[in-house]
Amino acid sequence: MITVLQMIVEYIRYRIAEHEAADFEAAYARAAQVLAAAPQCVDYELSRCVDEPAAYILRITWTSADDHLRGFRGGERFAEFFAAIEPYVRQIEEMRHYERTAVRGAGASVPSMYEWLGGTAALERLTTAFYVHVLADDLVGPLFAGMDHDHPRHVAMWLAEVFGGPSRYTDDRGGYHTMLVHHLGKAITEPQRRRWVSLLLDSADEVGLPADPEFRAAFVGYIEWGTRIALANSRPGAHPPQQAPVPHWGWGVAPPYTPA
Repeated sequence: MITVLQMIVEYIRYRIAEHEAADFEAAYARAAQVLAAAPQCVDYELSRCVDEPAAYILRITWTSADDHLRGFRGGERFAEFFAAIEPYVRQIEEMRHYERTAVRGAGASVPSMYEWLGGTAALERLTTAFYVHVLADDLVGPLFAGMDHDHPRHVAMWLAEVFGGPSRYTDDRGGYHTMLVHHLGKAITEPQRRRWVSLLLDSADEVGLPADPEFRAAFVGYIEWGTRIALANSRPGAHPPQQAPVPHWGWGVAPPYTPA
């Protein structure tokens, strides 16, 4: 079962004199070790204002407000955290929790995976080559007996939307539910899943998808995740959610590599 976290963002605004700045940052470096070990903490970041260097903002994402106020503050780690930052508590100008809204996204400075791999044309080359290999394969071929002629193109549409391209699979094909139906009751085995992944990665090499480590790591991450979801959904008696958004997959830890 996938648990959806109702995350909350805490912002703490400090005003720190220039002569205290180095000690303040060192104190938060110590406190950050506690945050990194706290199961209630998702991530954190301390930023210093360029225009007004005395102004600092600490952002902490918590799994929920209650987890922060009761779980973390009421837990054994809080004393160590507070001891590190206590000298600066009086210099807090604001400390509030904020709920995230639906207004968020990435800017254009980092290309989407869809753009990086070459767009729809590249994905259609990939799926065309891939399903030629699939149909000829003794292990996974039987799963695709009677495959619709347009299936490779439809899978390319799905991957395009997943990797940040146009939402044609949702708009024209029905989105997540349509893809889910393709897997229900198929009883996919783990060897079949692995062969599917192997053939797709071989096809990516064959058609010349980007081979840089950053792209391939993110690409393989989605393929592993997606095929394991499909495996679980295909089991006899499985009752997965019938409606969900198409997943949107990004670079993850490593941004796209650009040589100097």
